[in-house]
Amino acid sequence: MSESDVIPVIIDTDTAQDDCVTLLVGLLDPRADLRAITMVAGNVDFDRQFVNAQLTLNAAGKLGTTPIFLGARHPLVREWVSASDVHGDGTGGLEMDMSGLTPEREHAVDALLRLTAEDPGEISIVCIGPLTNIALAVRTDPTFAQRVKALYIMGGSNNARGNITPAAEFNFFVDPHAAKVVFGAGFRDVVVVPWAPLTIEEACFTRAEYDAIGAAGTPLARFYHRICAATLAYDESVGIDGSTHPDSLTLSVLLHPELIREATEYFVDVETDSALTLGYSVMAWEKFEQRPNARVVEHIDSEAFYRLIRGFMSQETVPNRPFANLT
Repeated sequence: MSESDVIPVIIDTDTAQDDCVTLLVGLLDPRADLRAITMVAGNVDFDRQFVNAQLTLNAAGKLGTTPIFLGARHPLVREWVSASDVHGDGTGGLEMDMSGLTPEREHAVDALLRLTAEDPGEISIVCIGPLTNIALAVRTDPTFAQRVKALYIMGGSNNARGNITPAAEFNFFVDPHAAKVVFGAGFRDVVVVPWAPLTIEEACFTRAEYDAIGAAGTPLARFYHRICAATLAYDESVGIDGSTHPDSLTLSVLLHPELIREATEYFVDVETDSALTLGYSVMAWEKFEQRPNARVVEHIDSEAFYRLIRGFMSQETVPNRPFANLT
């Protein structure tokens, strides 16, 4: 692989379950040059998100290799809403010695602005949590959007059902005002990986597939099997046949665009006023004659995506520190 094939990337995350799998892809895929992890309020308690990120780096044997910057601890306007009912603490109760592990002192928004200014037009950002940090960066420096090579967003549903309300997907519901800012900011290349119908139909591993990953027996496979268990159980309880992986898919389609079988340009906007449909993602197709501002992934090569994740989890790593309770 040549140097030109490597993609500089920042992962903006609310670290729990598939966010952790995403970090592993960023750490292990030779196509990824993971420059930073930025953290935003979302899935679980903010301080636990930092712990979850360090647990993930440890599982990969890469503690201390990637800076972690803490960002917005609450949405722009609304009160924070968690998804702990879905994810638990986000890593299945895993613990390790956290002594000496501290985040960078620089705020995540300042880091996003600085890193893109140092390397304009070269860094892609993969957003797998609410879009608060990205919106704050846009508001702080409107030229930020033009310095980002591509923005890959896990969020919304493509004129389909939500997963936190009947209308809204979690990331957009938590901070709809931030999502609205981001889609209106003029980023050069925006790619959206939606929850429905894409994730629940094509980025969902059956329990048998999930167990097959865990059966590899590597530290990463055991880590994966542990951290995804609570979410898999929740998914099955609401009629989804397997473990959902929209976040790791979002990074994977950046690194491996051959995974995308179909993507369509849409004008995307997010509802911020209606109590009934707050966070709903409107995706208007060409009939409505609005200038597209995003490409929305509609179909992927599901089998290839599963093989990719299973392959990473099968890699042998040596955790830097022992886990207190990973068997």
